[in-house]
Amino acid sequence: MADPRGFLKYPRKDNPMRPIMQRVKDFNAMELDLSDADRRQQAARCMNCGIPFCHHGVFFGGGRAVSGCPNDNLIPEWNDLVYRDQDRRAFERLSRTNMLPDMTGRVCPAPCEVSCVQALNGPGITIRNNEKFIIEQAFKNGWVVDSGKPLHRTGKKIAVIGSGPAGISAAWRLNQLGHSVTLFERDDRFGGFLMYGIPNMKLPKEIVQRRIKTLSQVGIELVPNTEVGKDISAAELKQQFDRIVLCTGARQARDLDVKGRDLTGIYQAAEFLKMATKDVLKNGTQANNRLKGKHVLILGGGDTGNDCIGTAIRQGCAGITQLEITPALPKERTPQNQWPEWPMVLKTGYGQKEAKALFGDITKYSSTATAFFGEKGHVQEAEISQVDHFKPIPGTGKKVKADVVVLAMGFTGAEQWLFDQFSITKKNGNYTTNDNQVYVAGDCRRGPSLVIWGIHEGRMCAEKIDASLQTLASAKL
Repeated sequence: MADPRGFLKYPRKDNPMRPIMQRVKDFNAMELDLSDADRRQQAARCMNCGIPFCHHGVFFGGGRAVSGCPNDNLIPEWNDLVYRDQDRRAFERLSRTNMLPDMTGRVCPAPCEVSCVQALNGPGITIRNNEKFIIEQAFKNGWVVDSGKPLHRTGKKIAVIGSGPAGISAAWRLNQLGHSVTLFERDDRFGGFLMYGIPNMKLPKEIVQRRIKTLSQVGIELVPNTEVGKDISAAELKQQFDRIVLCTGARQARDLDVKGRDLTGIYQAAEFLKMATKDVLKNGTQANNRLKGKHVLILGGGDTGNDCIGTAIRQGCAGITQLEITPALPKERTPQNQWPEWPMVLKTGYGQKEAKALFGDITKYSSTATAFFGEKGHVQEAEISQVDHFKPIPGTGKKVKADVVVLAMGFTGAEQWLFDQFSITKKNGNYTTNDNQVYVAGDCRRGPSLVIWGIHEGRMCAEKIDASLQTLASAKL
């Protein structure tokens, strides 16, 4: 284990955030890094528990609870190696399970940390920050590309459709196993939601592009601007490739069926964030005046809603109102929500903190929009009402200014059109489908979830495909 007294000697120290009034002036990364010496002290706090809840996940009632890492990352092992200044070995341990620690080290909500045994009586280990440190050491020293190269080629060709976390992970692992992989993406840039769904200040796009570059360097073919059914048919893919993996995410956004929904100026969150990122990629990371003088209404209190708040602030908005349809969570765990489960407690995101510093409290709980009003076809106001069991309470409606509305209410699942292209009617728990040639992984299989779940699904699907091809090869002998 790391220093057996480390958790007693060293208090938890997170990577610091830039001051609010400084960071809202640009789209640059908000999080700074500790020194290497401080990081090794933080790794020394890991106790190498007899039962490491952090990386096992916990099962309740036969199903996996939201507790611990769903990807079975070998957390105590690489914490110990970081403490001992053995960064290459730490990277080798980390990359056995996690193909994208450069992403999870920045955006993962870290269910591992709240299930850390230290979190019983205090702050857990800085696992996410330690993970980021390891992968940055790997990139700095040139270890990443070598880790993705195969020992030999099998002669089998695999098509991966979609380049989000699941698609990248599946492609990387399949390439490691020796298969020739082609990664298709319908957008102009690779990364899926990593590129266009998470704002630059939270996940800098040069980090995503750096990872995409490694895909080419290890021999993966990248094909952008290609939509299945439009630019290439399912039949052509099935003819050209031995296996096909669908990793297109859960892009079907939840909508709001109310009066005035057809007015312009009302955006789905994914659309709003994509436009903002395209602007940053084109014009740079300085704050801008795209929303100067505009009052923004954001529906949704999750991470995506928080990202939309931070983005609107950096685009110079005059004010923000955020609606969350559920009641505010308690400030502390309830008796029914004990460690090591994910703590269902009230949290304040970075965007909410920034908005409070600029505008005061912006979040209204148990509230939703019940109508939109405008002039010349553009939204100007919204009627908001209190809700009870997700239904508006009559007589509680009031109007608020809303020049821009962002719907950040989550996603309902995958877009069905792609599955129809391949005549897929069944998605199985082991990543197979009713077509022996077509596999499915990530959010488009299991529904909207975390980046780390996409990574896990992509890796496991790749290994399932590899096993099927080995079985096929053995049968032909």
